[in-house]
Amino acid sequence: MLIAFDSTQQALRAEMLLEYAEIEIDLAPTPKEITAGCALCIHFPDEVLAEVQRIIVTERVDIRGIFCKTENGYAPVVEATD
Repeated sequence: MLIAFDSTQQALRAEMLLEYAEIEIDLAPTPKEITAGCALCIHFPDEVLAEVQRIIVTERVDIRGIFCKTENGYAPVVEATD
């Protein structure tokens, strides 16, 4: 799964919050199939989706959305927050 962002500031903020929560993440370039305002995205394991969503909502992190990889690209799992 991955989180896409509209700003680098929010991507770096989310990285810090998720690392603090000891969630294993990888910062990577946003796939070209996902339209986002930021070139960075965060990959994380499927099994921690609920915890990631909780942190995003609680800490009011603005995201473009959370996506899962499919055979045809990426499908949205959670829509944008602002």
